[in-house]
Amino acid sequence: MERRITQHQLGLIKGYTKRRRPLKLVFSQEYKYIHDAINAEKRLKGWRREKKEALINGNEELLIQLSKSYSNSRPSTGSG
Repeated sequence: MERRITQHQLGLIKGYTKRRRPLKLVFSQEYKYIHDAINAEKRLKGWRREKKEALINGNEELLIQLSKSYSNSRPSTGSG
């Protein structure tokens, strides 16, 4: 993880963080398999800011509420 943070701090990672340095790590998770970590990162990147903030702050109740409210507000794509 230290190597990855250093890469971001030095601007070696292209993307969102490159122009937003210096950075501060506010959340991390460990995974046994790299593909699980990549999938989790992709999922988190798709979240709205308020949901990310709930995760960072450890507000599980709000995180659940935001997940439910978003899924209930989306139009159905089913055939039923």
